[in-house]
Parts: sequence; C-alpha cells; structure tokens
Amino acid sequence: MNSLILTVLWAWTSVAHEPVNPVSPDSYHVRLSTTEGPVLVAVNREWAPHGADRFHALVSAGFYDDTTFFRVVKGFMAQFGLPGDPALSATWRDKRIPDDPVVQSNTRGRLTFATSGPGGRTTQIFVNLADNPSLDGQGFAPFGEVVDGMDAIDKLFRRYGDAPPRGRGPSQSQIRAAGEAYLAEFPKLDRIVSATLEP
Repeated sequence: MNSLILTVLWAWTSVAHEPVNPVSPDSYHVRLSTTEGPVLVAVNREWAPHGADRFHALVSAGFYDDTTFFRVVKGFMAQFGLPGDPALSATWRDKRIPDDPVVQSNTRGRLTFATSGPGGRTTQIFVNLADNPSLDGQGFAPFGEVVDGMDAIDKLFRRYGDAPPRGRGPSQSQIRAAGEAYLAEFPKLDRIVSATLEP
C-alpha cells in the first residue's frame, strides 16, 4: 500500500474517531436566567452522552444567552436553541451529533434535543411541559431535567402557539434567515437571558 493511501486512511480514521464535542462531566447543573425567573437544570450524562456533551459545550460557549423560547405549545413542550444571529445559526446548523439510545422517558420537566430525523440533532432543545411518552419511540432522548423553576417554564408565553399552519408562532426557517429582525414580530416571546454552568 503506497504512502499516499496510508496518509488518506490515517486522516480519515483520525476524523472518524475525533469526538464531536468535548466529554462533559458525568453530571452537572445549568442555571437558566429567563424572563419568567430562574430555572435550574440537572444533566445526567448516562442518560444521553452525546446530548449532554453538546449541551455542556453550547452553554460553555454562551450559545443560549439571549435566545427565545420560540415554540411553546400548551400541554406539550417549550422549545429553544435558535440564536438571533443568522451567522451563528449557520455555523452550527450542520454540526450534528450522533443519536443517543432513549433510556429515559419524556416526562414533564425533562430536556431533550429536537431532531429532524436520525442523526439530525444540532442545537435545538425542548422542555417537556407534560408527560410525552409517545416521543420515546421516536428517538427523542432526554439528557436532563428541570429540578427547580418549573413554575417559570409554565409561565412562558404560549399564545402564539406552534409555527404555521398549526399556530401563529415564528417559522424556524425565517429565524435562521433573519434572526432578531424577524423575531421582533413576536415581541411577547420569553427569553433565556443567560445560561451558565453552576460551579
């Protein structure tokens, strides 16, 4: 086997085995300062390792600071994770993480990455507002849960509802394209002011 082929194989192997995100602690806490009050999230890496690693990396980078709960559906879920800066959104759009097996149920208060299908998780997360066991069989793997401040989550503005045609909420594609300029059309959306790792 010539040296060029060996070099290509070495490079491919290195990339293939490179971790998608730095490995997070086995458990950690994140404080969400929201417009409805503080929320404390406990993350358990054993539940969903890739999800826990990605959340830790994004929080560490300040990704969720000043982002909206852009999709809040009564009795179902509250979703966040699309930044108001289209350039930042574009940077992360294709940085997908591998799927995690679903080992915990989507019960009320648990956090789960949204997905567009197998291998489709990037930055969007939802908080279950009710027990949603039907999501378990669809590959939605919880990685953490709200341990304090669920009352703040319950107060998030939800009258816009889902995105069209099911509701009057913002379109994800338009958030990605225009960011805050588009979100200004939805002034009542609640926000995550900051997301920080607890010491």
